[in-house]
Amino acid sequence: MIMIKKATRDAFGDVLPKMGEKYNNIVAVDCDLGKATKIASFGKAFPERFFQVGIAEANAIGIASGMSQYGLKVFLASFASFLTGRYDIIRCSIAYSNCPVVLVGTHVNMSIGKDGVTQMGLEDVALMRALPNMKILNCATYSEAIKCIEYLCETKLDGPHYLRLGRQPIEDVLEERNEPFEFGKATVIKEGTEVVLFSTGCILPDVLKSAQIIENEYRHFSVKVINFHTLKPIDKDIIVECARADLNLFSIEDHTIMGGFGSIISEVLTDECPKKLTRIGLNDVFPESGPPDQLYEKYGLSAEKIAERVLKEL
Repeated sequence: MIMIKKATRDAFGDVLPKMGEKYNNIVAVDCDLGKATKIASFGKAFPERFFQVGIAEANAIGIASGMSQYGLKVFLASFASFLTGRYDIIRCSIAYSNCPVVLVGTHVNMSIGKDGVTQMGLEDVALMRALPNMKILNCATYSEAIKCIEYLCETKLDGPHYLRLGRQPIEDVLEERNEPFEFGKATVIKEGTEVVLFSTGCILPDVLKSAQIIENEYRHFSVKVINFHTLKPIDKDIIVECARADLNLFSIEDHTIMGGFGSIISEVLTDECPKKLTRIGLNDVFPESGPPDQLYEKYGLSAEKIAERVLKEL
């Protein structure tokens, strides 16, 4: 069976206009990147509820904060690196004020490729999770992003949410599973009894392939794969359950390991059940510009390189 390949940002462009038909309080704010972030599709459907502020993320954040105080559900989209670059304004105008704004950071991860480091969202999780009140979602596939966006539109939000979306088309390895979306809960994608790979975001297809490589080449290892679409609040229960089951623990992320997904899991383990965790991701480096597959290979995030690292640790 051939799986569809679509980017998680495509789900944003496809679903938000449909949600706009159901909920007339949804509005969108764009920073002159609507075609890239896909928020422009909402503007075409509802021009009277679409606000183009130009290359001015700082102003856009203030505008979104103000509109949210009048019962409007605001989606503000820009590249993650540009949006979180206005950190002080997000801190004061969104997080401190506890505004129910959805900040959508697209073009996350090294896998955007040739656009280069200046446009790669590689530190945004570390930044946003430090903010009180802020919740973080990181979709793995197109179908999961659809459920996540529907949740954000249909739920009365109790504060700000940060949604990470990728640029690159990836295999939708979750399409056939058709599982309900539950905020704050991770999902077991593959069962295993000796090794667990904790995964978040668009790297999931590579993580699943790495599990197959490990099991096919070293049959005495049984590998479990768990996908986390919610990073804050993290699903502590499933992390502790894996630690107490004496599984070998690995976290994998297309993001810096400094303060990222692996750090979140490490903090849970420190507090709840001390156990060694091997963090796989960008290790305090700025990557280069290049094709995504070559970048993944060079920086240890291809399926083969993930498998090699896991086996080396074991």
